Amino acid sequence: MKKNIRHQNFEEILQELKDWGEPKFRATQVYEWLWKKFVGDFSEMTNLSKGLREKLEDHYFIAKVKVHHSQFSNDGTIKNRLLLNDGNFVESVIIPTDKRLTVCVSSQVGCSLSCKFCATGYLPRTRNMDFDEIVDEVTLANEQALQHFGKGITNIVFMGMGEPLLNYTNVLKAIEKITDPECLGMSPRRITVSTAGVAKMIRKLGDDQVRFKLALSLHAANDAKRNDIMPINETNNLKELVDALNYFYAATKNEITFEYILLNNVNDSEKDAAELVKIYRQVPADLVNIIEYNPIDAASFEKTNDAGSEAFLHYLEAKKVNARLRRSRGKDIDAACGQLANVDRVEK
Repeated sequence: MKKNIRHQNFEEILQELKDWGEPKFRATQVYEWLWKKFVGDFSEMTNLSKGLREKLEDHYFIAKVKVHHSQFSNDGTIKNRLLLNDGNFVESVIIPTDKRLTVCVSSQVGCSLSCKFCATGYLPRTRNMDFDEIVDEVTLANEQALQHFGKGITNIVFMGMGEPLLNYTNVLKAIEKITDPECLGMSPRRITVSTAGVAKMIRKLGDDQVRFKLALSLHAANDAKRNDIMPINETNNLKELVDALNYFYAATKNEITFEYILLNNVNDSEKDAAELVKIYRQVPADLVNIIEYNPIDAASFEKTNDAGSEAFLHYLEAKKVNARLRRSRGKDIDAACGQLANVDRVEK
């Protein structure tokens, strides 16, 4: 059975080629084709002999992610429907602003957390994405960014489909590749991993001394409301999350952000804002991102109106909370926060 060559480390490739009688520099060439030039086929490795390329083809495959379809928003946002090697789909989004080009990447096919305001939460979790597939999301977005905006991706947010901390090993391995100077060489400070709140794994991030930023999808600042809209809170309550975030910060000193979607008559009252202030003061968070709700067919929530959003924000600011209102991008192509839900599958 053929093996995914990108799941072999350099030493394994080196040993395999050595067993085939190839010199050491051939392994270096193969590895550069895979992780610097990101080829999707052995035939593209043009500085290898035809015989070696054919031998690699006989023993290995490259599970290259492909752009199946792209949609372009009126505000410049690009949503990609990505086809995985096994026929599953995920979605990623390129978000352009004046100062940044951010790619929002997925980490799972579907999701198991069932957050009621999120379209992905209504899908079953089919599987975790492999680390090389996540790297492909970034490299494909970078190619598109260069093509459409004349510059590459500047930031990465793990805020697409799935819960990154429930695919811990692959997410961290993908970030290791993305930040490797011999691969993409991006600064970990330009990467944010967003979690719905898996306390045990937040602590593990601290133990592993990660260097990227962390965002907590909070969305309610008391346990009763959070239990209702985010079932994960039933096993990872706010006290546990606060303790885990403080543990993470003490271990890493990395930036922490709270994400808070405003839902009309659910979590947008002055009392809700006061509860959010209390949570904010218990954690060394840098920022609270107040997010507009983007309607989905599966849920009946409504967006808080502009006046209510501004009042919520002003209350936080008056209490010395560093907060900002983040306007949604890509709503016209269902690319905004909480709207990713590609359920189609291609049969191979």
